[in-house]
Amino acid sequence: MTSRTARRARRAERAREAGSAHPGVQSLSGGLRTGGGRSVFYVLLALVAFDELESATLAVLAPDIRDTFGVDDGVMVFVGSAAGAFIVLGMVPLGWLADRMRRGRLLGWAGLGFAGMVAASGAAGNVFLFFLARFGAGVARSSTIPAGSTLIADTYPISVRGRLAAAQGMGTRAAAVLSPLAAGSIAAWAGGDAGWRWAFLALSVPAAIAACAAFRLPEPPRGQHEMTAVLGEVVTDHRPGPVSTEAAFARLLSIRTLRTSVLAFAAMGFGMFTGPLLMNLFAADHYGADALERGSYATLGAVASLAALPLVGRRYDRLYQDDPARALRLVGALLVPAALLLPVQYAMPSLLWFTVAGIPGAVLVTVSFTMVTPVLQSVAPYRLRGLGAALGGIYVFFVGATGGALLAALLQSAFGPRVAVLAVAMPATLAGGLLLMRGSAYIREDLERVGAELREERAERDRQTAAPGSVPLLQVSGVEFGYGPVRVLFDVELEVRRGEVLALLGTNGSGKSSLLRVVSGLGTPSGGVVRLAGTTITYASPEQRSRLGVVLMPGGKGVFGGLTVRQNLRAAAHLYRSDPADRARRIERALGHVPAIAGRPDALAGSLSGGLQQQLALAMALVHDIEVLLLDELTLGLSPAAAQEVLEVVRGLKAAGVTMVIVEQSVDRALQVADRAVFLEKGRVRFSGPAGSLRGREDLLRSVFLGSAAGPFGDAVESPIDAPESFAAGPESPAAGPATDAGAVPGAAPGVTPPVDSGSTPSADPDSTPPAGAGRRREGGVR
Repeated sequence: MTSRTARRARRAERAREAGSAHPGVQSLSGGLRTGGGRSVFYVLLALVAFDELESATLAVLAPDIRDTFGVDDGVMVFVGSAAGAFIVLGMVPLGWLADRMRRGRLLGWAGLGFAGMVAASGAAGNVFLFFLARFGAGVARSSTIPAGSTLIADTYPISVRGRLAAAQGMGTRAAAVLSPLAAGSIAAWAGGDAGWRWAFLALSVPAAIAACAAFRLPEPPRGQHEMTAVLGEVVTDHRPGPVSTEAAFARLLSIRTLRTSVLAFAAMGFGMFTGPLLMNLFAADHYGADALERGSYATLGAVASLAALPLVGRRYDRLYQDDPARALRLVGALLVPAALLLPVQYAMPSLLWFTVAGIPGAVLVTVSFTMVTPVLQSVAPYRLRGLGAALGGIYVFFVGATGGALLAALLQSAFGPRVAVLAVAMPATLAGGLLLMRGSAYIREDLERVGAELREERAERDRQTAAPGSVPLLQVSGVEFGYGPVRVLFDVELEVRRGEVLALLGTNGSGKSSLLRVVSGLGTPSGGVVRLAGTTITYASPEQRSRLGVVLMPGGKGVFGGLTVRQNLRAAAHLYRSDPADRARRIERALGHVPAIAGRPDALAGSLSGGLQQQLALAMALVHDIEVLLLDELTLGLSPAAAQEVLEVVRGLKAAGVTMVIVEQSVDRALQVADRAVFLEKGRVRFSGPAGSLRGREDLLRSVFLGSAAGPFGDAVESPIDAPESFAAGPESPAAGPATDAGAVPGAAPGVTPPVDSGSTPSADPDSTPPAGAGRRREGGVR
């Protein structure tokens, strides 16, 4: 077997292990002919190049702008670099839009705004107006990061992403080659301290032309290349669920590769934006370099980057096919020597040697920054790519560029640009490289998760197509969830049919309340999906889920003791405050379901008995239009008589056809109202089946709650990592739901955040534990 054949075999084996098919490396020209053709790439390249041209123009002409407005170096460092903060202001809303609308249209409007602000920069009469023009330009140019990068990812194949990023980087470097020289030449030709204005005015015209071309760009299916690589087909989601920014960011930051990469972005932001500006100020002040000399210096660094980018891009694609971790380690390793070369550069005795010594570091930082984009495109869920790019941009431009600029401005004013660079840029660049190298340890696991979620999405699509009537009202699939680094739910599978009442049982700390948090939106899972009637709501906020009908009654104190009954209900109906008549109707409807408190609307909630307070909390949940009602520790701390009163209300809701998921401390009480029961143990689903089958199953309850050595069939109970056991009559039983693996995921409701797990150890009353019945062990892989 030849070495090339052996490499291909290893690549195919790693792809199978990763759960995704990394396609073979194809030519860049062949990749550009797919999707929207070359036009998409060239238009996006032009938009990004004009962004680069504008930044380079500002950096080169900063001393002239400083002299025109009569400000010091510190003010110019802040005004120039604070554009990063302005970009951040547009990053999140434009990233949110990029995940929802035609990206070509978004790029077009943002590009026209950018061109207008560049022209306004050249026409500014004072530093404040220049600052405002920079503000507008920064907000407008933020669209190229979330919209442009995701459009590239969805248009062209995975196998050319590294070279596409390199080619785009070459385009921006080409602009960097031309723009300093052009900006310096225009300023010198115009003459005087105000010659810099013509450079900005000239740039605005081609920027507007490129923006008009963006309106005609095609919109490809989102995630099509990942789907083709993993599934062999493109699965289209015709009913995408709502996405909240906070849930999307929580999910993205749970991806360890992405988390370490954006932290590295923050470190690189200083070297990419504030560093060049400080270098130009140092060259002007220390070596007496004029605008043309400074432009020539920047041009040499850009030319060197042009030569390096295609080599690194192809190397990245090859490494990514063999081992994605090696590709990411390469990106991080490039930054380490870049940091170590900075002190050498600033020790040079002349402008020539200063320029020569700065070229390697500039090349390495540019190449590394360019190659991180394909990494983020690979590990971020395709529905969240726009916000994922925005998240990276926030760390680059706000934390790195703006935060670095503020610190550098202080050091620059006190000690000069040399100290500012060495005190901030050197450790920041070094930290960025080490973080990227560390992130390489996680990339394979994150890619496996991407493949698993795509396969689950196709399986659900096939089920909904083959049997639309079998779609459950609530579905939790492959959910994982944790608090910081501590994971509490593991690969949970759960389904609830319309009109069904499901009891979640388990010991303290088993993950019951955490599962309700996930379903209600109070917690965002790090993996898996939550669906309501077939629509994905994984990234919906608690408020959005409440409007969709997923409502949580939290455990413990669920009422405001200092408010009256009616005031509590009005607070619960706050979402409907815009329509007072509808709000009143909802309150009266809720009181109709809970007659025990209907006659006491003016009583303080704190003066009610424990049972009545729980009924009031239940009524507060019922002001919403219920699809799924989540009840956490319904009878916690209540006397037997009060608990039965609350259960009567629940029976009434069940008779009315309300779908419910109940976390209850007493097995006996739970089985009085539940159709099915699910046992959780250490964040995994161990048992699932009809509630009636639990009657007389003392051996089963003991195995779950008391850790008995004997299982339901007299054999040893397996450890929590084993597959769950179903005590259902069998898959043909209409009441039987799928036995589920691991962990936890429910959620959504307005109101107080429930505790992590508030229940006490469930009790199994002797008269409620029935005879052992036949059970069937479900085989399945549980991690």
